[in-house]
Amino acid sequence: MAKTDYYELLGVQRGASADELKKAYRKLAMQHHPDRNPGDKKAEQKFKDVSEAYDVLKDEQKRAAYDRFGHAAFENGGAPGAGGFGGGGFGFEGGIGDIFEQMFGEAMGGRRGGRAERAGADVRAGVEIDLKQAFAGTKVDVRVATRVSCDACSGTGSSDKQAAADNCPTCGGAGRVRAQQGFFVVERTCPTCGGAGRTVRNPCRVCGGAGTMPRERNLAVTIPAGVEDGTRIRLSGEGEAGSKGAPPGDLYVHVAIRPHAIFQRDGANIFCRVPLRMAQASLGGEIEVPAIDGSRARVKIPAGTQTGEQFRLRGKGFSVLRSTQRGDMYIQVAVETPHNLTKRQRELLEEFELEAGGSVSGSPEHEGFFAKVKEFFEGL
Repeated sequence: MAKTDYYELLGVQRGASADELKKAYRKLAMQHHPDRNPGDKKAEQKFKDVSEAYDVLKDEQKRAAYDRFGHAAFENGGAPGAGGFGGGGFGFEGGIGDIFEQMFGEAMGGRRGGRAERAGADVRAGVEIDLKQAFAGTKVDVRVATRVSCDACSGTGSSDKQAAADNCPTCGGAGRVRAQQGFFVVERTCPTCGGAGRTVRNPCRVCGGAGTMPRERNLAVTIPAGVEDGTRIRLSGEGEAGSKGAPPGDLYVHVAIRPHAIFQRDGANIFCRVPLRMAQASLGGEIEVPAIDGSRARVKIPAGTQTGEQFRLRGKGFSVLRSTQRGDMYIQVAVETPHNLTKRQRELLEEFELEAGGSVSGSPEHEGFFAKVKEFFEGL
Protein backbone atom coordinates (compact mmCIF):
# COMPACT_ATOMS: atom_id res chain seq x y z
CA MET A 1 0.00 0.00 0.00
CA ALA A 2 1.42 3.36 -1.06
CA LYS A 3 2.27 5.72 1.78
CA THR A 4 0.60 9.12 1.99
CA ASP A 5 2.76 12.11 1.11
CA TYR A 6 4.27 13.63 4.26
CA TYR A 7 3.28 17.18 3.29
CA GLU A 8 -0.27 16.03 2.62
CA LEU A 9 -0.36 14.26 6.01
CA LEU A 10 0.51 17.51 7.77
CA GLY A 11 -1.70 19.61 5.53
CA VAL A 12 1.06 22.01 4.43
CA GLN A 13 2.61 23.09 1.14
CA ARG A 14 5.98 21.65 0.05
CA GLY A 15 7.65 24.99 0.65
CA ALA A 16 6.31 25.34 4.20
CA SER A 17 8.60 26.96 6.77
CA ALA A 18 9.81 25.25 9.95
CA ASP A 19 7.29 27.24 12.01
CA GLU A 20 4.43 26.21 9.72
CA LEU A 21 5.47 22.56 9.98
CA LYS A 22 5.64 22.72 13.77
CA LYS A 23 2.26 24.46 14.04
CA ALA A 24 0.58 21.90 11.77
CA TYR A 25 2.15 18.97 13.61
CA ARG A 26 1.16 20.20 17.06
CA LYS A 27 -2.43 20.69 15.97
CA LEU A 28 -2.72 17.21 14.46
CA ALA A 29 -0.79 15.50 17.26
CA MET A 30 -3.08 17.03 19.85
CA GLN A 31 -6.15 16.05 17.84
CA HIS A 32 -5.14 12.40 17.34
CA HIS A 33 -3.15 11.72 20.51
CA PRO A 34 -4.02 8.26 21.96
CA ASP A 35 -4.73 9.79 25.38
CA ARG A 36 -7.51 11.83 23.81
CA ASN A 37 -8.80 8.92 21.76
CA PRO A 38 -8.62 5.82 23.97
CA GLY A 39 -9.24 2.61 22.04
CA ASP A 40 -9.41 4.39 18.67
CA LYS A 41 -6.95 2.51 16.42
CA LYS A 42 -7.41 4.90 13.50
CA ALA A 43 -6.51 7.90 15.66
CA GLU A 44 -3.50 6.03 17.03
CA GLN A 45 -2.26 5.24 13.52
CA LYS A 46 -2.87 8.81 12.39
CA PHE A 47 -0.83 10.05 15.35
CA LYS A 48 2.05 7.75 14.37
CA ASP A 49 1.87 8.85 10.72
CA VAL A 50 1.98 12.60 11.43
CA SER A 51 4.78 12.06 13.96
CA GLU A 52 6.78 10.16 11.34
CA ALA A 53 6.14 12.88 8.76
CA TYR A 54 7.19 15.66 11.12
CA ASP A 55 10.29 13.77 12.23
CA VAL A 56 11.50 13.69 8.62
CA LEU A 57 10.45 17.18 7.49
CA LYS A 58 11.78 19.06 10.53
CA ASP A 59 15.31 17.82 9.73
CA GLU A 60 16.84 19.79 6.83
CA GLN A 61 18.90 16.88 5.51
CA LYS A 62 16.11 14.32 5.76
CA ARG A 63 13.69 16.78 4.19
CA ALA A 64 16.03 17.42 1.27
CA ALA A 65 16.39 13.68 0.69
CA TYR A 66 12.62 13.19 0.91
CA ASP A 67 11.95 16.06 -1.52
CA ARG A 68 14.31 14.44 -3.99
CA PHE A 69 13.51 10.73 -3.60
CA GLY A 70 10.23 10.54 -1.68
CA HIS A 71 9.59 7.64 0.69
CA ALA A 72 12.27 5.57 -1.08
CA ALA A 73 14.88 7.63 0.76
CA PHE A 74 14.03 5.85 4.01
CA GLU A 75 13.02 2.35 2.98
CA ASN A 76 14.89 -0.53 4.63
CA GLY A 77 16.49 1.91 7.04
CA GLY A 78 18.48 3.37 4.18
CA ALA A 79 20.58 0.18 3.97
CA PRO A 80 21.61 -1.41 0.67
CA GLY A 81 19.06 -3.74 -0.89
CA ALA A 82 15.92 -3.83 -2.96
CA GLY A 83 13.69 -0.83 -2.52
CA GLY A 84 16.43 1.25 -0.89
CA PHE A 85 19.21 3.33 -2.33
CA GLY A 86 21.46 0.32 -2.81
CA GLY A 87 19.31 -1.10 -5.60
CA GLY A 88 16.70 1.47 -6.39
CA GLY A 89 18.38 2.87 -9.47
CA PHE A 90 19.25 6.27 -8.03
CA GLY A 91 22.97 5.93 -8.66
CA PHE A 92 24.05 5.82 -4.98
CA GLU A 93 25.78 3.01 -3.16
CA GLY A 94 26.03 2.35 0.55
CA GLY A 95 22.75 3.79 1.88
CA ILE A 96 21.43 7.03 3.24
CA GLY A 97 24.75 8.07 4.81
CA ASP A 98 26.37 8.24 1.37
CA ILE A 99 23.44 10.14 -0.07
CA PHE A 100 23.74 12.84 2.58
CA GLU A 101 27.48 12.97 2.00
CA GLN A 102 27.07 13.48 -1.75
CA MET A 103 24.26 15.98 -1.32
CA PHE A 104 25.66 17.98 1.61
CA GLY A 105 29.32 17.01 1.81
CA GLU A 106 30.82 20.28 0.66
CA ALA A 107 28.57 22.34 2.90
CA MET A 108 29.50 20.28 5.99
CA GLY A 109 33.17 21.01 6.49
CA GLY A 110 34.50 20.30 3.01
CA ARG A 111 34.14 16.51 3.11
CA ARG A 112 35.20 14.85 -0.09
CA GLY A 113 35.59 11.10 -0.57
CA GLY A 114 34.88 10.52 3.14
CA ARG A 115 37.91 12.43 4.47
CA ALA A 116 37.31 15.31 6.86
CA GLU A 117 39.57 18.33 7.12
CA ARG A 118 39.68 18.99 10.85
CA ALA A 119 39.74 22.72 11.47
CA GLY A 120 40.92 23.96 14.85
CA ALA A 121 38.39 24.25 17.66
CA ASP A 122 37.03 27.61 18.77
CA VAL A 123 38.31 28.90 22.10
CA ARG A 124 36.35 30.93 24.65
CA ALA A 125 37.69 33.32 27.26
CA GLY A 126 36.23 35.93 29.59
CA VAL A 127 37.40 39.37 30.69
CA GLU A 128 36.04 41.77 33.30
CA ILE A 129 36.39 45.53 32.94
CA ASP A 130 35.03 48.53 34.84
CA LEU A 131 32.39 50.96 33.58
CA LYS A 132 34.88 53.69 32.74
CA GLN A 133 36.87 51.27 30.55
CA ALA A 134 33.66 50.26 28.79
CA PHE A 135 32.91 53.95 28.19
CA ALA A 136 36.28 54.88 26.74
CA GLY A 137 37.34 51.53 25.28
CA THR A 138 40.48 49.71 26.37
CA LYS A 139 42.97 46.95 25.62
CA VAL A 140 43.17 43.90 27.87
CA ASP A 141 45.52 40.94 27.96
CA VAL A 142 43.78 37.58 27.72
CA ARG A 143 45.52 34.36 28.68
CA VAL A 144 44.03 31.30 26.98
CA ALA A 145 44.85 27.61 27.04
CA THR A 146 44.81 26.42 23.45
CA ARG A 147 46.64 24.25 20.92
CA VAL A 148 49.28 25.65 18.60
CA SER A 149 51.06 24.29 15.57
CA CYS A 150 53.93 21.98 16.56
CA ASP A 151 57.29 23.69 15.99
CA ALA A 152 59.17 20.40 15.68
CA CYS A 153 57.23 19.22 12.62
CA SER A 154 55.92 22.58 11.38
CA GLY A 155 52.38 21.34 11.94
CA THR A 156 52.66 18.44 9.48
CA GLY A 157 52.60 15.75 12.19
CA SER A 158 55.58 14.06 10.49
CA SER A 159 59.05 13.75 12.01
CA ASP A 160 60.66 14.61 8.64
CA LYS A 161 58.40 17.68 8.27
CA GLN A 162 56.81 16.14 5.18
CA ALA A 163 53.06 15.72 4.95
CA ALA A 164 53.53 12.15 3.67
CA ALA A 165 50.65 9.97 4.84
CA ASP A 166 49.05 6.64 4.02
CA ASN A 167 45.45 5.55 3.93
CA CYS A 168 44.26 4.63 7.40
CA PRO A 169 44.41 0.83 7.79
CA THR A 170 41.20 0.81 9.86
CA CYS A 171 38.85 2.74 7.59
CA GLY A 172 40.73 2.39 4.30
CA GLY A 173 40.83 6.17 3.85
CA ALA A 174 37.10 6.78 4.33
CA GLY A 175 37.52 8.49 7.69
CA ARG A 176 34.53 6.55 9.00
CA VAL A 177 33.73 3.02 10.01
CA ARG A 178 30.38 1.27 9.74
CA ALA A 179 28.75 -1.41 11.81
CA GLN A 180 25.57 -3.37 11.09
CA GLN A 181 23.04 -3.24 13.94
CA GLY A 182 19.95 -5.18 12.99
CA PHE A 183 18.30 -3.41 10.05
CA PHE A 184 20.43 -0.29 10.50
CA VAL A 185 23.94 0.64 9.48
CA VAL A 186 25.61 2.80 12.15
CA GLU A 187 28.40 5.05 10.97
CA ARG A 188 31.07 6.51 13.29
CA THR A 189 34.26 8.53 13.01
CA CYS A 190 37.25 6.25 12.62
CA PRO A 191 39.00 5.91 16.02
CA THR A 192 42.42 5.36 14.42
CA CYS A 193 42.70 8.44 12.19
CA GLY A 194 40.09 10.61 13.90
CA GLY A 195 38.18 11.06 10.65
CA ALA A 196 41.15 12.27 8.57
CA GLY A 197 41.24 9.08 6.49
CA ARG A 198 45.05 9.05 6.51
CA THR A 199 47.76 8.35 9.05
CA VAL A 200 51.16 10.04 9.12
CA ARG A 201 53.92 7.81 7.85
CA ASN A 202 56.61 8.97 10.34
CA PRO A 203 54.80 10.52 13.32
CA CYS A 204 56.49 13.45 15.06
CA ARG A 205 57.87 12.43 18.44
CA VAL A 206 56.94 15.76 20.03
CA CYS A 207 53.26 15.96 19.09
CA GLY A 208 52.67 12.25 18.39
CA GLY A 209 51.64 12.95 14.80
CA ALA A 210 48.81 15.36 15.72
CA GLY A 211 50.57 18.40 14.28
CA THR A 212 49.48 20.49 17.29
CA MET A 213 50.38 20.67 20.96
CA PRO A 214 48.86 22.37 24.04
CA ARG A 215 50.13 25.79 25.06
CA GLU A 216 48.99 28.93 26.86
CA ARG A 217 48.95 32.15 24.86
CA ASN A 218 48.72 35.81 25.82
CA LEU A 219 46.65 37.92 23.46
CA ALA A 220 45.95 41.65 23.50
CA VAL A 221 42.24 42.21 22.90
CA THR A 222 40.81 45.61 21.96
CA ILE A 223 37.53 46.42 23.73
CA PRO A 224 35.61 49.08 21.77
CA ALA A 225 34.06 52.12 23.46
CA GLY A 226 30.37 51.61 24.27
CA VAL A 227 30.60 47.83 24.69
CA GLU A 228 27.66 46.22 26.51
CA ASP A 229 27.85 43.79 29.39
CA GLY A 230 27.78 40.26 27.95
CA THR A 231 29.15 41.26 24.54
CA ARG A 232 31.04 38.54 22.67
CA ILE A 233 34.08 39.66 20.65
CA ARG A 234 35.33 37.34 17.90
CA LEU A 235 39.01 37.14 16.96
CA SER A 236 39.18 35.21 13.71
CA GLY A 237 41.91 32.59 13.48
CA GLU A 238 43.07 33.00 17.09
CA GLY A 239 41.59 29.70 18.31
CA GLU A 240 43.19 26.28 18.28
CA ALA A 241 45.48 25.39 15.39
CA GLY A 242 43.99 23.00 12.87
CA SER A 243 45.21 19.44 12.48
CA LYS A 244 48.00 18.97 9.94
CA GLY A 245 47.68 22.36 8.28
CA ALA A 246 43.90 22.75 8.53
CA PRO A 247 42.66 26.28 9.27
CA PRO A 248 42.61 27.43 12.92
CA GLY A 249 39.50 28.09 14.96
CA ASP A 250 38.38 31.43 16.38
CA LEU A 251 38.70 33.02 19.81
CA TYR A 252 35.52 34.35 21.43
CA VAL A 253 36.05 36.81 24.28
CA HIS A 254 33.04 37.40 26.56
CA VAL A 255 33.03 40.83 28.24
CA ALA A 256 31.65 41.40 31.75
CA ILE A 257 31.34 44.91 33.21
CA ARG A 258 31.74 45.44 36.96
CA PRO A 259 29.06 47.50 38.77
CA HIS A 260 30.03 51.13 39.45
CA ALA A 261 29.84 52.83 42.85
CA ILE A 262 28.14 55.97 41.49
CA PHE A 263 26.71 55.33 38.03
CA GLN A 264 24.13 52.88 36.72
CA ARG A 265 23.96 52.28 33.00
CA ASP A 266 20.89 51.68 30.87
CA GLY A 267 21.93 51.34 27.24
CA ALA A 268 23.45 54.67 26.21
CA ASN A 269 22.03 56.52 29.24
CA ILE A 270 23.58 56.88 32.68
CA PHE A 271 21.75 57.40 35.97
CA CYS A 272 23.27 58.94 39.08
CA ARG A 273 21.43 59.05 42.40
CA VAL A 274 22.25 62.22 44.33
CA PRO A 275 21.12 62.66 47.97
CA LEU A 276 20.05 66.20 48.96
CA ARG A 277 19.80 67.65 52.43
CA MET A 278 16.30 68.67 53.39
CA ALA A 279 17.27 72.34 53.48
CA GLN A 280 18.94 72.06 50.03
CA ALA A 281 15.83 70.58 48.49
CA SER A 282 13.58 73.17 50.20
CA LEU A 283 15.64 76.26 49.42
CA GLY A 284 17.09 75.20 46.07
CA GLY A 285 20.58 75.92 44.79
CA GLU A 286 23.30 74.34 42.66
CA ILE A 287 25.13 71.05 43.07
CA GLU A 288 28.20 69.67 41.32
CA VAL A 289 28.10 66.11 40.00
CA PRO A 290 30.72 63.95 38.22
CA ALA A 291 30.31 62.63 34.68
CA ILE A 292 31.55 59.28 33.36
CA ASP A 293 34.12 61.03 31.13
CA GLY A 294 35.84 62.52 34.21
CA SER A 295 34.42 66.01 33.82
CA ARG A 296 32.17 67.86 36.27
CA ALA A 297 28.72 69.28 35.68
CA ARG A 298 26.68 71.80 37.66
CA VAL A 299 22.99 71.13 38.13
CA LYS A 300 20.49 73.78 39.28
CA ILE A 301 18.10 72.45 41.90
CA PRO A 302 14.79 74.38 42.09
CA ALA A 303 13.35 75.25 45.50
CA GLY A 304 10.93 72.61 46.74
CA THR A 305 12.54 69.71 44.86
CA GLN A 306 11.05 66.35 45.85
CA THR A 307 12.53 62.85 46.09
CA GLY A 308 12.37 61.02 42.75
CA GLU A 309 12.65 64.10 40.52
CA GLN A 310 15.10 63.78 37.64
CA PHE A 311 17.31 66.29 35.88
CA ARG A 312 18.62 65.51 32.41
CA LEU A 313 22.10 66.38 31.17
CA ARG A 314 22.16 65.94 27.39
CA GLY A 315 25.19 64.28 25.84
CA LYS A 316 26.74 63.39 29.21
CA GLY A 317 25.77 59.73 29.05
CA PHE A 318 27.49 56.61 27.71
CA SER A 319 29.30 56.07 24.44
CA VAL A 320 27.32 54.54 21.59
CA LEU A 321 29.08 51.52 20.08
CA ARG A 322 30.75 52.33 16.72
CA SER A 323 29.54 55.93 16.87
CA THR A 324 30.72 59.33 18.09
CA GLN A 325 27.38 59.97 19.78
CA ARG A 326 26.68 59.76 23.50
CA GLY A 327 23.55 59.18 25.49
CA ASP A 328 22.21 61.36 28.31
CA MET A 329 22.85 61.48 32.02
CA TYR A 330 19.98 61.60 34.50
CA ILE A 331 20.39 62.97 38.02
CA GLN A 332 17.91 61.26 40.34
CA VAL A 333 17.24 63.25 43.52
CA ALA A 334 16.69 61.68 46.94
CA VAL A 335 15.83 64.09 49.77
CA GLU A 336 17.51 62.92 52.96
CA THR A 337 15.80 63.29 56.35
CA PRO A 338 18.26 64.41 59.06
CA HIS A 339 18.81 62.31 62.18
CA ASN A 340 20.83 62.63 65.40
CA LEU A 341 19.65 66.23 65.70
CA THR A 342 21.15 68.61 68.24
CA LYS A 343 18.88 70.30 70.75
CA ARG A 344 18.96 73.57 68.80
CA GLN A 345 18.22 71.83 65.48
CA ARG A 346 15.24 70.09 67.02
CA GLU A 347 13.94 73.40 68.39
CA LEU A 348 14.25 75.03 64.98
CA LEU A 349 12.40 72.18 63.30
CA GLU A 350 9.64 72.30 65.90
CA GLU A 351 9.27 76.00 65.26
CA PHE A 352 9.15 75.35 61.52
CA GLU A 353 6.47 72.68 61.99
CA LEU A 354 4.36 75.03 64.09
CA GLU A 355 4.76 77.75 61.50
CA ALA A 356 4.04 75.55 58.46
CA GLY A 357 1.51 73.19 60.04
CA GLY A 358 -1.52 74.95 58.64
CA SER A 359 0.02 75.88 55.30
CA VAL A 360 -1.29 73.89 52.32
CA SER A 361 1.29 75.52 49.99
CA GLY A 362 4.14 74.33 52.20
CA SER A 363 3.42 70.59 51.75
CA PRO A 364 0.77 70.22 49.04
CA GLU A 365 1.25 66.48 48.55
CA HIS A 366 1.00 65.82 52.30
CA GLU A 367 -2.14 67.94 52.62
CA GLY A 368 -3.71 66.42 49.51
CA PHE A 369 -3.16 62.87 50.71
CA PHE A 370 -4.68 63.37 54.13
CA ALA A 371 -7.61 65.25 52.61
CA LYS A 372 -8.37 62.12 50.59
CA VAL A 373 -7.98 59.96 53.71
CA LYS A 374 -10.52 62.17 55.52
CA GLU A 375 -12.99 61.82 52.62
CA PHE A 376 -12.48 58.05 52.66
CA PHE A 377 -13.41 57.65 56.32
CA GLU A 378 -16.34 60.07 56.03
CA GLY A 379 -17.76 57.94 53.22
CA LEU A 380 -17.85 54.74 55.30
